[in-house]
Amino acid sequence: MVRIALLLALLSHVHTQFVSDEADAVLAILAKRAAHQAITDADWKRVFSSEGYIRLQKREHSMQRELEDDAFKTFVLSDDLLARREGLAKTLEEWRGADLTAAANRALAYLPANATIHAKVYSVIKPKPNSFVFEVDTDPAIFKYLEPQPRAAFEQTMSHEMHHVGFGTACGNTDLGDMKWIGAFGEGLATLAAAGGPENDPQKNGERADLPEVWRTEMAKYDQNFATLQSFFLDVASGKLTGDALNKRAFEFFGLLGPWYTVGYKMAVTIEQAFGRDAVVNAFCDQRTLMSTYNRAVDKLGVKLPKWDASLLAR
Repeated sequence: MVRIALLLALLSHVHTQFVSDEADAVLAILAKRAAHQAITDADWKRVFSSEGYIRLQKREHSMQRELEDDAFKTFVLSDDLLARREGLAKTLEEWRGADLTAAANRALAYLPANATIHAKVYSVIKPKPNSFVFEVDTDPAIFKYLEPQPRAAFEQTMSHEMHHVGFGTACGNTDLGDMKWIGAFGEGLATLAAAGGPENDPQKNGERADLPEVWRTEMAKYDQNFATLQSFFLDVASGKLTGDALNKRAFEFFGLLGPWYTVGYKMAVTIEQAFGRDAVVNAFCDQRTLMSTYNRAVDKLGVKLPKWDASLLAR
C-alpha cells in the first residue's frame, strides 16, 4: 500500500504535506512554561529532532546564518514568545485545516501543463519572521513562519510559494547569462497566480494588515519603479554593474512588495489582457521573450505604459 501511495504521488501533479512537528514541540514547551512545569531534556530533544527544525537549521546554515540550539533555547524561553502562545496555538490549528491542494491548483493555473507541485509545508516557530522555499530541485520545502493569520491568508501565501516550486519543475532551464535577474519578475507572476487572476485583489488576503496599502502605494509608482529596473538592466547589459554589486542592487528590489513584485505583476496582467493566460505562462517560462512580449502587449492594448529599451530586447 505504501508503494502504491508513493507511485500515485509521483504521477499526480499535486502532492503536498503539512508538517508541524517543530511548532508542536515548541508549543508543548510553552504550555509547560504557562503551567509552571519543568522543561526536560526530552522536551528539547523533541524540538531539535523534529523534521522542521532539522531542515530549518540546514537552510539557515546554507545561507551562512546562525541557528544554533543554545540560542534557539533562549528564544523559546523568552517572555515575548510565551505571551504569544495562545495566539500561535490557535493559528496552527486553523492552518491544519487549510486546503493545500486548492492552493496548489491556483498556482498550476499559471504554469505549463507539465508542471508539478510536490512539496512539504513546514509551519515553524522561529526567531526570524519570514517565509521561503528550500531545496526546490531535490526535496521541495515551503517554510511558513507561524504568526496569527487567517486561514485564507495562509492559503494565498502557499499558492504564491507553490508557484515557485512548480515553476522550477517546468521552466528552470533558460540560460539568461548576466541578465538572469529577469527571473525575479516571477514574484509578480506568483502574486497573480495566488490571487486567482487579474480580476481579483492580489492583497485581499495578504499576510499582513498593512500589505494592501503598501501594494497601492507601490503600484501607484509603477512608472518610477519600471524606470529604476530599466536603469538597472541597462547597467547590467553595458557591464557597468557586475558581480557582488550587481546582486546587492538586485536584492534591493524585493523589499516588502518591491519592484520585482509590482512591475512583474503589472507585466503579467498586461500580457494576459492582451494575449491570454497561455501567453503569460509562455513568456515567463522562456524569460528571453518576456520583455518583448510585454512591449507587444502594451502596443496592442494601446495603453500608456512604459516599455523596455530596444537594446535590452536585442540582448
